[in-house]
Amino acid sequence: MATFANIQLSDVERVVNDFIAAVRAPNYFASTRRGELTELRADLNSDERARRKETVKRVIAQMTIGKDVSSLFPDVLKNMQTDDLELKKLVYLYLMNYAKTQPELVILAVNTFVKDTSDRNPLIRALAIRTMGCIRVDKMLDFISEPLMKCLRDDNPYVRKTAAINVAKLYDLSPELAMDNGFIDVLKELVADSNPMVVANAVTALLDINESSTEGNVFTVDPVVLGKLLVAMNECTEWGQVAILTALADYTPSDEQDAVTVCERVLPRVQHANASVVLAAIKVLLVYSRYINNEEFTSQMLKKMTPPLVTLLSSAPEIQYVALRNINIILQKIPTLLGNEMRVFFCRYNDPPYVKLEKLEILVKLCNAQNIDNLLVELKEYANEVDVDFARRAVRVIGRCAVKIEEAAERCVNVLIELIRTRVNHVVQEAIIVIKDIFRKYPHQYEGVIPILSEHLDVLDEPEAKAALIWIMGEYADRIDNVASLLAQFLDSFKGEETQVQLQIVTAIVKLFLRRPSDGQDIVIRALEVATKETDSPDIRDRAYIYWRLLSSNPDAAKAVVLADRPPISTETGAVTTGLLDLFIRNLSTLASVYHKPPETFIGTGRIGADASTAQAISIPSTAEEVVAAAAAQVQKSAVEDLLDLDFGGESSPPPSAAAPASSHQSIMDLFDAPAPSALAPMGTTAAALSPASMAPPTSHGSTASGGGAMNDLLDVFGGSPAIGSSSTGSLQPTPSKPAKSDPFADLLG
Repeated sequence: MATFANIQLSDVERVVNDFIAAVRAPNYFASTRRGELTELRADLNSDERARRKETVKRVIAQMTIGKDVSSLFPDVLKNMQTDDLELKKLVYLYLMNYAKTQPELVILAVNTFVKDTSDRNPLIRALAIRTMGCIRVDKMLDFISEPLMKCLRDDNPYVRKTAAINVAKLYDLSPELAMDNGFIDVLKELVADSNPMVVANAVTALLDINESSTEGNVFTVDPVVLGKLLVAMNECTEWGQVAILTALADYTPSDEQDAVTVCERVLPRVQHANASVVLAAIKVLLVYSRYINNEEFTSQMLKKMTPPLVTLLSSAPEIQYVALRNINIILQKIPTLLGNEMRVFFCRYNDPPYVKLEKLEILVKLCNAQNIDNLLVELKEYANEVDVDFARRAVRVIGRCAVKIEEAAERCVNVLIELIRTRVNHVVQEAIIVIKDIFRKYPHQYEGVIPILSEHLDVLDEPEAKAALIWIMGEYADRIDNVASLLAQFLDSFKGEETQVQLQIVTAIVKLFLRRPSDGQDIVIRALEVATKETDSPDIRDRAYIYWRLLSSNPDAAKAVVLADRPPISTETGAVTTGLLDLFIRNLSTLASVYHKPPETFIGTGRIGADASTAQAISIPSTAEEVVAAAAAQVQKSAVEDLLDLDFGGESSPPPSAAAPASSHQSIMDLFDAPAPSALAPMGTTAAALSPASMAPPTSHGSTASGGGAMNDLLDVFGGSPAIGSSSTGSLQPTPSKPAKSDPFADLLG
């Protein structure tokens, strides 16, 4: 019992003593009192060494919390001449922070710096040369050359490795000084140093100089250097290994055996505990794999890369995100690498949103016909999550899986139907958007879904969802009996809709008229009048005028343009081009692999010559979609020219009732000067629908009755017919009907 009491008393005494020590400890970070700077100045000039040291600590603490103590610069500077290493470090730290505000006084410390670089203590020599390199003042350049060269050739490896980094800092301030004094050549000699840390720092400095050099690479890895790097790599710290692996990635092997040798030496690095080392090693293996034709060796190498990548997903969320962004690039290069590890990428309940969204991107790339059922079960659970953004992204992933795997499309559609029937607003709207893409990929295969979609017309409040459903109605206008009344309902609210919805309404109604002229005659006139008279958007007005001109002058051309076959949609969103993918592989474990952008696009102007590189990199299409978009823009430009000139493959000729334009100005004026429908070929059953009274473009607001040439026709002659009411109302449920047996355009085409 006594022993227990003694133990209790001992514990109490220890806690009390710790508390008293904490109370008595100086509070360096206390707020500054009035007149405290005067006290600090007096204490810095005290005769007591201990007091001066404590005062410097207080000064550093005030500097750390953002207080301006630059006025104490001369007084702190006096304490440089000391044998106390701790005090010297504190003074050097102060000098580095305030050197730019007191450049004239920093020069007073040069003699002490130079003297310290010759000190017997290697720690002081390294501290002095490091501090000189960190003082970014031009006047310091006149004094740093001789001490730096002496430290680069120092007998102690700690001093040499510290001086190696300073060469890169010197090159950043004055490339000419670094080159003229031979610092780069000495740095290259250090690559062959016997100490691996010196080698690692020399490589790091040379790689940094390469990035900022305007005269090409100053450092290239050759077979001689390669051997020295491979020897030093195993004995370096983790950051030294990253630097050496980065240099190895830039080496071009002389033959296949050379590449195999490097891969065998690098392969153990993928089992390192540091994520940066793992990704750097994987980068080297992927770069060198293109030089290896031995499929068995490549297969074994890729198999050994899989466990380390999976292990990265057990790290902190921030590391997981970086790993996932890199894995996204790796899977684009080798899609089958993680084919059996899909469950590892399933989202956990405690994953941050940014990790969950990135995992969904990986799941799309890993899905195939064998694992799609398990994935759909998981995605269905995700779609019912309370996180709206995550649930919507899960629904979108289901649609992407349907587009990617044709044999699983029906199963994906069934899951989407189940989600729609939950009547959760954001899920329903996202499902409608992705079903539109499925219809694009597999036309006329899942038409039975349309009645289910239209049951939720009343809950649609997002422009993208509305536009998707209207597109479906226009695309399948010949299969839905009451599509005219459905579109008329959207037309009634035309003025309050977003631009993308308005564009889809106009296009869908024109499709209805072209597919079923008898049902769409009244509503198409009303839609074109509303789009040309009652909207402020030039895009909508221009499209309506173009449709009007096509319908009134050449219905055959209108059918060829509006009902033309659309290009297939991409199965992989976010995929990058081959050239850019190779660039990303070479930049794995860097910001470029996280941003999925070339380094030049976000480096900015901090590096020499980066402006030109940035301009060049920005012009590189970063994804396959951008390449397709660029090509589509060119095709669209050509198509618009053909559309306005009515030139579809043959030589363009002026309309029968219009004279040929006399100049380019006149041709522009005649753009909307449509020929009279009476001049066209007989149109049989659709003649009434395309009569001058019904299909002439409308009169714009504010038109006058005189002058203007062809534009006067645009503003005056196009007298619009009275607005015609919408189609008869009825059930808003679309009822699929059989397509007409006869082509309504048989007589139209003569």
